Amino acid sequence: MRYKTLLRPALIWCISFVFVSASCKKEKQAPAPGGEQQAITFTNPLLNSAPDPWVVQKDSTYYYMHTLGNRIQIWKTGKMSRLKDAAPVTVFNAPASGGNSRDIWAPELFFVNGKWYIYYTGSDGNDREHRMWVLENENADPTQGTWTDKGKLTTQPADLWSIDATIFQQDSSLFLIWSGRPFAGGPTDLTQNLYISRMTNPFTLTGPTVQISAPQYDWEKRGFPVNEGPEILKNTAGQVFLAFSGSYCGNDSYSLGLLSLKTGSDPMDAKNWTKISTPVFTGLASANAYGVGHNGFFKSKDGKEDWVIYHANSAAGEGCDDSRNVRMQKFTWTADGLPSFGEPISTGRAIPVPSGE
Repeated sequence: MRYKTLLRPALIWCISFVFVSASCKKEKQAPAPGGEQQAITFTNPLLNSAPDPWVVQKDSTYYYMHTLGNRIQIWKTGKMSRLKDAAPVTVFNAPASGGNSRDIWAPELFFVNGKWYIYYTGSDGNDREHRMWVLENENADPTQGTWTDKGKLTTQPADLWSIDATIFQQDSSLFLIWSGRPFAGGPTDLTQNLYISRMTNPFTLTGPTVQISAPQYDWEKRGFPVNEGPEILKNTAGQVFLAFSGSYCGNDSYSLGLLSLKTGSDPMDAKNWTKISTPVFTGLASANAYGVGHNGFFKSKDGKEDWVIYHANSAAGEGCDDSRNVRMQKFTWTADGLPSFGEPISTGRAIPVPSGE
């Protein structure tokens, strides 16, 4: 009896010690208030079957889009690394017939003068009839409210084949930049150049249309000569760059190129744009990245980092189709103020989330 009596308090003490020790260990593992949190990561791809990605940030929210063919959807998220957790909202369905009833491609969303605008490509199913179209929404949240069809953007003086519209604001002036075909070589000429035009408002071109880039290097002519997917990028000094995709989108060597605009110059003068002779971002077989391109740019949530978002195929020969998936990675700047994109990061590799997330 005495043995059992002495054992019971000892047993209780031991059990208590175990719980206290475990509790202490948990407290040591937990970060102190205001202390450093354990690094959080994500992996590419962010979404499968997501060609022509685009993202814009307003306040603390990101709005993401990509090509869906027959409709336009917006993903709304506070964390780009968690894009897959966002539920898309359909804001436009293609009509049954007409010039924007087919091939709803490359939508881009902008907030201009207190309203939202979506620029997208559409056609009637005939390749020669691809044109640019505009939607408008007055609601503060683009996933809410009513989207109004503002019609087709007609290039001046000739109504050119046109896709991949993006806008560029300089001071009080608004410009549209896009990829177009002049058909100068006849109906079989598939060459795509980059053009710019002034705008009187977000849905009207005033012209004239000015060509600012054409495929001139071998890396821009694989498959057939193409410059497309133009996107404006500015460094901290305010210097303007224009990233674009070169070569046919179904070619594994589809890559990003870069133009720079002479500081303080008129963007309507083609002589003020200078092209870098080599691609600035290309595919990498070891990273399962083929045909990288049609990109966008965004800042991290705290504004301290620059990120590029782009599509790529995960295997060779997958072409220009829904196999293209969306990826993102941080990029830096050189001492000369040029963007430095590095190489594509391998699919499945852990990447630290954008700072501020």
